[in-house]
Amino acid sequence: MKKVLLGLFTLTLVLVLAACGGGSKDDASGDKGTTLVIGASNSPHAVILEKAKPILAKKGINLDIKKYTDYVMPNVALDEGDLDANYFQTIPYMELEMKEKGYKFVNMGGIHIEPMGIYSKKYKSLDDLPKNAEVIMSNSKSDWPRVLGILADAGVIKLKDGVKRQDVTFDDITENPKNIKFKYDVDAGYLMTAYNNEEGDVVAINSNFVVDQGMNPKKDAIAIEKTDSPYVNIVAAQEKNKDNKDIKELVRVLQSKEIQDFITKEWKGAVVPVSN
Repeated sequence: MKKVLLGLFTLTLVLVLAACGGGSKDDASGDKGTTLVIGASNSPHAVILEKAKPILAKKGINLDIKKYTDYVMPNVALDEGDLDANYFQTIPYMELEMKEKGYKFVNMGGIHIEPMGIYSKKYKSLDDLPKNAEVIMSNSKSDWPRVLGILADAGVIKLKDGVKRQDVTFDDITENPKNIKFKYDVDAGYLMTAYNNEEGDVVAINSNFVVDQGMNPKKDAIAIEKTDSPYVNIVAAQEKNKDNKDIKELVRVLQSKEIQDFITKEWKGAVVPVSN
């Protein structure tokens, strides 16, 4: 009987110790250090994180990179605690997501800008657009001012004076001589398919989808957003983790000269690092 009781006690102790192991600094591979689970778009975000991975490992921070092909699930996963941070979105997009879905996120730091581009297999310039041409864009409201800004810069439309570019809406179009039509109910992940299928006349596509397909926005877009865009791609975390030292260190490494130089060399201007 004593042996049975001793066995039960030993088993219970093992289970308790195992349960307490969730707060261990050891990751699954047995390496010492903290493990950060980061959600990211395939390219360029995950590529940049992979470059930063060995630098962070030397600092005792192991990166577990989870890749996403859409703009919805990375924030859902962050909100539910499945991620420690994510790296894929712009400040206006995050602010819109928080407003509409009640997320409590913080901007931990800006890393790079991906200029929005307009693509077409039918036309080589926005000047060539015919009357009633259709512009396809994503259903993300934060993208709409970017597309309208490109069209305004190209002289295709005119926008109301005095309105900040990131606040522009379709109601701010004051002149539209070609009667351009806007289709804005398309999921961002479908935009490359729309382009390849020659849907609409032109398609506005976020650069991460373009570079993921081996294209170069600077060469392949018929019009591209200016590099002084306010749409900086950031590392986002839950509000409660705003002082997390490991996430802050991740941002410092991503903003380092080594990583910024890598971004410039790798994408040759299609992805522009933020200067700090």
